[in-house]
Amino acid sequence: MAKSRAEAPASNPTKKILLVLGGLVGLIVLIALVSKALGGKEEGVEVETAQAQVRSITQTVTASGQVRPEVEVAISSDVSGEIVFLGVEEGDYVERGQLLVRVQPDFYVAQREQAEAGVLSARAEAARAEADIERARVEQRRAQAELERVRALVERGAVGRAELEAAQAAAENADAAVTIAQANARAAEYRVQSARASAQQAGQQLARTSIYAPMSGTVSQLNVELGERVVGTAQMSGTEIMRIAELDRMQLEVDVNENDVVNIELADSARIEIDAYPDRPLRGSVTQIANSARVSGLGTQDQVTNFPVEVKILAASDVDEGATQAAVLADEERPAPERGPVLRPGMSGTVDIYTRTVPNAVVVPIQAVTVRDFNEIRRRQAREQGGEDADSLAAAVPEEEDLRRVVFVVEEGKAVMREVETGIQDETHIEIIRGVGAGDTVVTGPFRLLRTELNDGDVVRTRDGAPGR
Repeated sequence: MAKSRAEAPASNPTKKILLVLGGLVGLIVLIALVSKALGGKEEGVEVETAQAQVRSITQTVTASGQVRPEVEVAISSDVSGEIVFLGVEEGDYVERGQLLVRVQPDFYVAQREQAEAGVLSARAEAARAEADIERARVEQRRAQAELERVRALVERGAVGRAELEAAQAAAENADAAVTIAQANARAAEYRVQSARASAQQAGQQLARTSIYAPMSGTVSQLNVELGERVVGTAQMSGTEIMRIAELDRMQLEVDVNENDVVNIELADSARIEIDAYPDRPLRGSVTQIANSARVSGLGTQDQVTNFPVEVKILAASDVDEGATQAAVLADEERPAPERGPVLRPGMSGTVDIYTRTVPNAVVVPIQAVTVRDFNEIRRRQAREQGGEDADSLAAAVPEEEDLRRVVFVVEEGKAVMREVETGIQDETHIEIIRGVGAGDTVVTGPFRLLRTELNDGDVVRTRDGAPGR
């Protein structure tokens, strides 16, 4: 017990020393944190920057679609029956007028023979009608002669009026018989014409059992086999048998959004990438822009309105990633490739359509351009000025938004907001028509800071630690 009391006074100074040291360490840490905070505030917010450049810029419209032949003909059957001859296979090249398919003709041969027999029968009826006309005319002449004889006798008083009236009635009946015979002859001639038309139609139906190539090209699609039955009608297309296409003349059919199609014009040049040939870009030219839209998701929130655009594939090229419209058009300066990639209908691809080029334009990265509500800025400035009228001045600013495009330019370590007028843009840069000059240092990020937090006059520094200039 005596020993414990002797050691107790010695432990008290040790505790005091430890407490003092701990307090000093805490004070040092606190001073360091405050110093760092104050120093960071003086240096400003960290931003990403880039310089405005002067260069050529090309506006592009990008869309995806599928490869299609420029000319593709669907061949259907006009008659029904069994295929008894199939002279091609898918992928075969055919010449115009070449026999492709023959449908069983027996039924149509019988129809034609029946129709031809009907023509002969109608002609025989027409001949009998002509003979009836001749007989009626003979009877007409006899009745007329009898009437003249009876009139002469009546004038001499040899016969009475009754005989004259009988002769007149006979003459009138003979005239009517001629008229009826002539009408029957005309009806018989009409029946001949109808029979001839039926025979001609039967002959056409028989001819349609043999299907010939309407153009030279490649059989791009074959839908039937030998022995298969096909259906055909005269009013509408029957079974689609095959398709013939000119595979050396291909195009890319793409859907372009309604907001972009207004920038596209006929003959605009394009750069095409086929998914199957990612390293072999092709040149193209816009040949058709649809007037009618394709609407998907009609009446829903996902409704999309696109317009089909056809881009003719010209040839393989060595277009690089930074190709411009001028580079694509300068085909004469490149040697023509010996053989382009083999394109097949249905292949997927993407096209960059060069709609407009501006040389010597002042451009900045797209992300440097942001939007600010100028009415909100006016309200904030009114409140920051203070004074008794601050609230009333802020309330006098209109409530509606006054959105304008701005760029923050770094000047003497501060972000200066400038309203800008923009022009065309490509995938990475946008043209500045007014508000920024070549060589100006513009703020490009971070996105959240640039979008909502950065204000006019804020102190900034670049990521390398140097203050903005």
